[in-house]
Amino acid sequence: MKQDKRSLQKRGVVLESLPSTLFKVRLEDGKEVLAHLAGKLRIHRIKILPGDQVIVETNEYDEKRGRIIYRGK
Repeated sequence: MKQDKRSLQKRGVVLESLPSTLFKVRLEDGKEVLAHLAGKLRIHRIKILPGDQVIVETNEYDEKRGRIIYRGK
């Protein structure tokens, strides 16, 4: 997986599912972000539910938004 120098990966828990595959996620450091699904999760139709452990990739310039790149068990 290629990671951009300006992207940060953080663990979190999905709090709420919103329309258009958006999710409200609380990160380990206590911050809440609005995240959308990465392309591979959409292609393989991975279901994300409130309470799931996820990894969110955020940009260092806008840490209020991100994308979910992995769903844990």
